[in-house]
Amino acid sequence: MHSGGGENGKKALERVDLVVRVVSHMKKTLESRLAPSLVTIFVPPHVRAFFPGFHGTQLLPASDGSGPHPHLILDDLAAGLRRPSLIDIKISARTWYPSAPDDYVRKCLKKDRDTTSLALGFCISGVRIHQGGNAGFWRPDREAVRRFTAEDVKRALRQFVSSNPASDPGPPDCAFASAVYGRSDGVLAQLLELKAWFEDQMLFHFYSVSVLVMYAREEVEARRAGGGVRVKLVDFAHVMEGNGVIDHNFLGGLCSLIKFISEILTDPDECLAEPNKTHLSFENGS
Repeated sequence: MHSGGGENGKKALERVDLVVRVVSHMKKTLESRLAPSLVTIFVPPHVRAFFPGFHGTQLLPASDGSGPHPHLILDDLAAGLRRPSLIDIKISARTWYPSAPDDYVRKCLKKDRDTTSLALGFCISGVRIHQGGNAGFWRPDREAVRRFTAEDVKRALRQFVSSNPASDPGPPDCAFASAVYGRSDGVLAQLLELKAWFEDQMLFHFYSVSVLVMYAREEVEARRAGGGVRVKLVDFAHVMEGNGVIDHNFLGGLCSLIKFISEILTDPDECLAEPNKTHLSFENGS
């Protein structure tokens, strides 16, 4: 999103600054209030589809038992998908936001080092894969996911689009890679569209925001158009003002994820040709 030049550019930046200051007055960080007003005003329609729709606020009991609190009412992102497979990918090499307290920075830095965030620019936060028929879902244990290495991430992204169970000792077969990751409306195409926006936009900086990818295996197996493939941005706890600077932190992680997925599509035979090796010790958390 170019800010423009001359007087028009100056007015546009003043308008951005006004809105950001108003929202920042409500809360120092934009946090969850990013989606409602600012997305509608400043995010182009074709990118707006990556954000959950906003449906107002409602007083609801808090999960910690502290009583009713205002909650944002957002879209059910998996609505209409029967038994969807999901993967939550946290983007950013640096997950703490500017002005964060020192103890929070230390906590985030340790987590970034212990996961693949620092090394790859992203990490997998969670995954749930429907195994077909009545076989249920495969969910690796949360602690196992936190210990993922770069090789584990590579395998998990392949397993996500495979027809053979994760319990198989052999490599993932990537049977659904072209239908889910490829295609003109697949995951890769959607990530590239998102990347094009991040290469331009300077309004927001996203810290610890996730890309949520989902698809319905039954629709893919039936070769229905689209296969229910969806790519969404979730978790806006720490979205800050961009101050006219491109968000290289998020953009770098997004480019890294695109590279990993592109390699699965450009060399699909590697899945089947990969030599047998010790199976990842994922525990099924289902």
